[in-house]
Amino acid sequence: MICPVCGQLNLPGTEQCSNCLFDLMAIDRPLPADRVEGSLLVDRVSVLKPKPPVTVELDATLGEAISKMISQSVGAVLVLGVDGELVGILTERDFLTKVAGSPDFAGRHVRDFMTANPETTALTDPLASALAKMDGGGYRHLPIITAGKPAGVISVRDMLRHLVHLCG
Repeated sequence: MICPVCGQLNLPGTEQCSNCLFDLMAIDRPLPADRVEGSLLVDRVSVLKPKPPVTVELDATLGEAISKMISQSVGAVLVLGVDGELVGILTERDFLTKVAGSPDFAGRHVRDFMTANPETTALTDPLASALAKMDGGGYRHLPIITAGKPAGVISVRDMLRHLVHLCG
């Protein structure tokens, strides 16, 4: 990239001019075309105001997990290890693709059907980053981690609600 200040030729991807130290990143950033793009690039996951996570222990049964999902009106529960760390996620999709048809499923353990080591995000991550993870992995729910512990979950519905609000 050629520096617009001094004309120095810099390697592609260089953050500042090797000659005059001009911030080249400022001229290489994409500019949002509208409020939605601006929000995706600038706003953080925290703008979605995620609710506290609904959790189950690793040794919980599927019956316990589905009861929590129904009573809390959520589409996913986070599965916690012995130290409260995130070890998995169990979603409505898991029930449909992994559990449906299993005899006596209610007494079986969550650990046998959960998605282990799920992709996560942080409250400080840009919305675009979280959305890219959801789209790339085909996820409808993304756990939020703060200080190594689950702090919430965002869903595609949360993201859509935010984007619709921007369009209104």
